[in-house]
Amino acid sequence: MTYDVNTESETGKGRLRKVAKICERYGQRVQNSVFECILDITQYTEFKAELLGVIKIETDSLRFYQLGNNYKSRVEIFGANITWAQDDVLIL
Repeated sequence: MTYDVNTESETGKGRLRKVAKICERYGQRVQNSVFECILDITQYTEFKAELLGVIKIETDSLRFYQLGNNYKSRVEIFGANITWAQDDVLIL
């Protein structure tokens, strides 16, 4: 799971701390805003609901990556979605 919270205001910084605390209860931090969690379907549903209750959907972003077979179809993105297809051409 990865997250990106808009921290331009104090409320954004507070959301960032809340998101991190929730994530720490369910898994372990592997990078600043990346957590690795091993969850059953009930835990996953609760985890996702808690996070969606905290973030500001207009500016923040959550990405859930379910690893295993067919991983490309098992990515859930909530909130601000600035993305591109990684297998497309990208010109910088």
